[in-house]
Amino acid sequence: MTNRYRHAVWCALALMAGVNSAQSKPLSMVGPWEIHSIDPASNGVFFTRMQVAETLVEVDGKGALLPGLASAWSASEDGLQWRFTLRPHAHFHDGSEVSAEQVAWALQQAWRKPGVLQSAPIAAIEAREGALVVILKEAFAPLAAVLAHPSTQILARAAYDDKGQVTRIIGSGPYQVTRLQQPQRVETTRFDGWDGPKPAIEKVSYLMVGRPESRTLMAESGQADIAWGLDPVSIRRLQQAPRVEIASVTLPRTIQVKLNGADSRLSDPAVRRALSLATDRVGMATALLRDPEMAATQLFPPSLRDWHQPGLSPLAYDVKAAEAAFAAAGWHKGSDGVLQKGDERFALTLRTFPDRPELPLLATALQAQWKAVGIDLKVAVGNSSEIPAGHQDGSLQLGLYARNYALVPDPLVTLLGDLAPGGADWGVMNWQSPTLTSQLAELGRGKLAADEAALLRRDIATTLQQELPLLPLAWYRQSAAVSRDLNGFELDPQERSYYLTQLSWSQK
Repeated sequence: MTNRYRHAVWCALALMAGVNSAQSKPLSMVGPWEIHSIDPASNGVFFTRMQVAETLVEVDGKGALLPGLASAWSASEDGLQWRFTLRPHAHFHDGSEVSAEQVAWALQQAWRKPGVLQSAPIAAIEAREGALVVILKEAFAPLAAVLAHPSTQILARAAYDDKGQVTRIIGSGPYQVTRLQQPQRVETTRFDGWDGPKPAIEKVSYLMVGRPESRTLMAESGQADIAWGLDPVSIRRLQQAPRVEIASVTLPRTIQVKLNGADSRLSDPAVRRALSLATDRVGMATALLRDPEMAATQLFPPSLRDWHQPGLSPLAYDVKAAEAAFAAAGWHKGSDGVLQKGDERFALTLRTFPDRPELPLLATALQAQWKAVGIDLKVAVGNSSEIPAGHQDGSLQLGLYARNYALVPDPLVTLLGDLAPGGADWGVMNWQSPTLTSQLAELGRGKLAADEAALLRRDIATTLQQELPLLPLAWYRQSAAVSRDLNGFELDPQERSYYLTQLSWSQK
């Protein structure tokens, strides 16, 4: 071996060592979201985002359905039987095969619990001849989209106890859990049995950090490679930081107020419209979100192209009109400046949570705006679980949260749950419209021509705009601070995945 050749070999080996060293560097992420449950029915989205668990059907950034654990699917001519062919070489992290029997069993466990599977008219879930078969009571066009929802992720049999409760996360994705400390931390490592391309980054961790200021400092100092859940002030600060860059994407998500229609102060649609008139959405979006384009003029954002209605009369801010509407409904200011009707005061409690840092800020702004028209609004900042709990026990009056209408790629599925006559944890409360319920069901059967379906969607949006069982405040733009040493970062507009398998470290 000549000296020149020996030198070239050593240079190549050194370069390879450098590449391997760079890619073996762990990826550290911080965000505001607690890992409050490992049950897919309660917190499935966290483990699909981390690419630990998979669903039968995947989704691209535009909401189109793609193969996941199912390589293909088809429906019978009458729409009552769906067949899903599984990816042939998929295995769970414990080495067991992703078989049709296990997929059917996992979905049966999810079907037993409240969730999107119960919104579909399912009669049976079975394994037949190596495939998964779903039998329906009636045609339901968005079934494949339902099976992309994170609550339908497929786990190994060993992930469950003898009562069918999830005790461990044993998925089939490119990363597997090595350490889980609820509610704050999860650590994962690359799964060598993954049947897809090998991820460049071997280890990934997520840490829940409650304060946005702390997440900002961690991104700025390099303690975190990706920081989620940034407030507008932090975004402006990090735009000047040399270590990171800011990525943003508009989401099919709406920040909204859920109203209890059984409360005597909120049962009248005219009063709900008065509350809307007393809400300065543009002011809040400009001052707090630093993004006036995100002021919501209707429930469905423009990113939901089939559901957003450009011709809908927009929600407006008009204090005088709000005061007139309250007076017409019999509400007049008492000596303390609070609206009264007989012996009843217009005093309410709004529950929200800090997982998304803008929510408490918006709640405080709403408190001030409604005070101007005579509403005594108390703001209670707690855990996100308090809103669905308040819905279930009837104690919730108002809840402020951000609702993702594309966790199921077809928003119709989410709406079938959120707008159901019985209401939903993150949907309407003690409000219903038989006509709207019928319209949603008609869309679900999938028998309409495109123009007929568009007319029904317009009618549904119009009803929600007039009745306001959910009060839209702002649409949503997601931002993240990302290390400049990281290549391939992309925000998922559907909020399903962190796209970890696309990432790699820059070579220096």
